[in-house]
Amino acid sequence: MNPNRAANIPFAVNAESPRASRELASALVSALWEAKKDNHAGLMVVCIGTDRSTGDALGPLVGSILASAAGFPALVYGTLDQPVHATNLQQVIRQLQYESPDNLVIAVDACLGAPESVGNIVVARGALRPGAGVNKNLPPVGDVHVTGVVNVSGFMEYFVLQNTRLGPVMRMARTIAAGIALAARTWEMSHAEAVTAAAGPGPGQCRPVSGLPPELPEPWFPHPASP
Repeated sequence: MNPNRAANIPFAVNAESPRASRELASALVSALWEAKKDNHAGLMVVCIGTDRSTGDALGPLVGSILASAAGFPALVYGTLDQPVHATNLQQVIRQLQYESPDNLVIAVDACLGAPESVGNIVVARGALRPGAGVNKNLPPVGDVHVTGVVNVSGFMEYFVLQNTRLGPVMRMARTIAAGIALAARTWEMSHAEAVTAAAGPGPGQCRPVSGLPPELPEPWFPHPASP
């Protein structure tokens, strides 16, 4: 869990917005293209957190949804059954670096923030620093990261996480999973087009994708209606 306030970020959307997952996907694709490595082979998603705390379960919930989605075109680390947390994060990072050093990594985590930011989903370039707000010296992870503001920061953070309502966290997890799923499919298509254009004859060039093509279907996990 990363309890830093969500401030000075490039993109944020409220999880209850009807188009939240699609806007999240568009922001993710743009961030991935900016973070693109020369020889990257694909995407990985690392979802950080634990099922022992309702607030901090956001990451494992997202990971479980993605891991169970048929045809999801990325490797997923961090689920309810096999969470990625402070104890094993270093080991997971070493595994990523050894097995697929050229892949782009999307890191997902819960965070605490200002009252007005609760419910927001944040997308930013660069590595996520889990535990930084509670003085945990954990290694950074990810080329792009997604954080969900699940509750208010500033006082007894661990107690706040333990007493965060599960319903909003679950809805946020579905929205984040839907956005990542659509972004991964869009990224896979755009990368395949880039490889084809580079290898094929003629002067054709592949334009970087900064948004979502309108012909793409809606993501696997539609945004659920609020109760």
